[in-house]
Amino acid sequence: MRFKRRVSLEKGNLDIAPLIDVIFLLLIFFMLTSSFIFQPGIKINLPKALTSEVIQRENLIIVITEDSSVYIDERAIDKEELSSRVKIAAQQSKPILIKADRNASLGRVVELWDLCRVEGVQKINIATTQNR
Repeated sequence: MRFKRRVSLEKGNLDIAPLIDVIFLLLIFFMLTSSFIFQPGIKINLPKALTSEVIQRENLIIVITEDSSVYIDERAIDKEELSSRVKIAAQQSKPILIKADRNASLGRVVELWDLCRVEGVQKINIATTQNR
């Protein structure tokens, strides 16, 4: 025995409001759970400059903090070790990048610059942020 269907199919509208809600919830979830990349190292405030360029080569990075402490590879170093590290960089023709806090002693920066020149470093750069 065969029964006939009396149900007729109606064309319905698809409500996209719940879909939009789900997409926004996913967006918020991913924004909150994503990890942000911070530049590791010693916190310093770089001076601003109107003209600056991005350095692409690998440098020996020397950081001078506000209290004129000197760091290489996030480790405080003394004058003798600084001199030997600069000498090795000069022998490898490696440029030096000085990251000095804007409130650091200018005398300390000049002292480091002179040390680099005495040891034979050919290229010395000073890190700044672009003035916008």
